[in-house]
Amino acid sequence: MQSLLEDKVVLITGASSGIGRQTAIIAASQGAKVVAAARREADLAETVRLIEKIGGTGTYIPTDVTDGGQVEGAIQHAIATYGTLNAAFNNAGILEREVDFLDLENDVFDQVMNINVRGVYLSMKAEISYMLDNGAGAIVNDSSYNGKQGHARHPAYTASKHAVLGLTRSVAKNYARSGIRVNAVCPGPVDTDMARVLENDDEKNRTRLERWIPTGRYGQPEEIGNLVAYLMSDSSSFITGQAISIDGGATA
Repeated sequence: MQSLLEDKVVLITGASSGIGRQTAIIAASQGAKVVAAARREADLAETVRLIEKIGGTGTYIPTDVTDGGQVEGAIQHAIATYGTLNAAFNNAGILEREVDFLDLENDVFDQVMNINVRGVYLSMKAEISYMLDNGAGAIVNDSSYNGKQGHARHPAYTASKHAVLGLTRSVAKNYARSGIRVNAVCPGPVDTDMARVLENDDEKNRTRLERWIPTGRYGQPEEIGNLVAYLMSDSSSFITGQAISIDGGATA
């Protein structure tokens, strides 16, 4: 039986840890040749080491997604190394500390929007430019369950993730007949380093969140990775423009 991503070349941003790293490993386990991109080179090297440990194929390139030249360089690295680019997971993102809206500093707002929105915008522009010439492609953007609802204490992050959904839906409609699919995943709380920010480094907040989630637990990075791998594969060929919740029922 053919693997889900057999012979696909996949670019994953934010691949140095968390959801990005686990998705890279899962994609490789499903037959993809993975290009891991993020700012932290040592952590990217570890991601590729873990891919190779399971017998997968991967390479990495340090990339700041807010820099269009570096994003284009990541795609050119994929093409130079593996000959093409079939799919991408635009996952790089940050979360500000809990803050009241009036106390949110302008530079923090700008930083969150720059990475979470501009980063997705620049990544999709570069990816689609190549995919149009290639005749097909699949893109998955990482939004959040907070892209579908408000959050009183994370206003910048919430605004940015709503914007990711707007970009996803607009671009999906634009390029559907060109053979390019664009979807978003909307994770709830996931057991990653970013969750420590969500909890504000307070174990009581984790307990409170777990009680609030209908399934009673955080998601695991590999659970998000499995969904992303499916959306990047040909098995999801009739799915585009969707914002798919994977949040343990939090937005049910």
